[in-house]
Amino acid sequence: MKRASILAVGNVKGGVGKTTLAVNLAIWQSLHGKDVLLVDGDEQGTARAFTQLRADILGAPGYTAVSLQGAEIRTQLRMLRTKYQSVIVDVGGRDTASLRAALTVVDMLIVPVLPATFDMWSLKPLDDLIQEAKEINSDLRVLALLNAADAQGRDNAEAAMIIGEKAGLEYFPHPIIRRKAFRNAAAAGLSVLEYRPSDEKAISEFTLFADRVFRYTGDIASISHAHRKESGPKDKEQRQAS
Repeated sequence: MKRASILAVGNVKGGVGKTTLAVNLAIWQSLHGKDVLLVDGDEQGTARAFTQLRADILGAPGYTAVSLQGAEIRTQLRMLRTKYQSVIVDVGGRDTASLRAALTVVDMLIVPVLPATFDMWSLKPLDDLIQEAKEINSDLRVLALLNAADAQGRDNAEAAMIIGEKAGLEYFPHPIIRRKAFRNAAAAGLSVLEYRPSDEKAISEFTLFADRVFRYTGDIASISHAHRKESGPKDKEQRQAS
């Protein structure tokens, strides 16, 4: 099996909708036929609780979910990434050992941000964490987006400008608007893609983002797989020994 790419959804600021994004991304991959691992790295355990609700309603969630905390996120992810086609980590909400551990091993960090003053202030400590992590994980890529954003007004544009000034952040220029469909779907153990009656605007916004994320992470897996084929048995034995 190919070495799965790992993406984490996190921030040092809570209430930004990271768990909603994480579970929707996991279900997106599952609906596309991927063998998915969802890691709940948040002490609140919301992703795990959602998965249990989903299993109770549907019979099975369609993906595997585990809870990992602190340094075990780093050690376990290095092993688990070879057993799944897609690994998604819900982590953060504040500066924790779990978030710091995740940043050392993931390929991409997704940073949902609300277009509000306090959320903009939180980008500075997060950016500092990212720069520290890149000393260990030099290939770490960070994608920030406005989540649960306003449908209209200047706040989105002003927030986008502030995000764009952060050297460690890449900005996804299509906000996901605050819509009831995401809350209603979560309460039913579903993704916004599955919930009926469907909200086509919510689906379109999320699909645009998911396409962007998994196009990039798919490239990571392909490059990694090609590298292992070229490296040969000797290099493989050396990597296993290390």
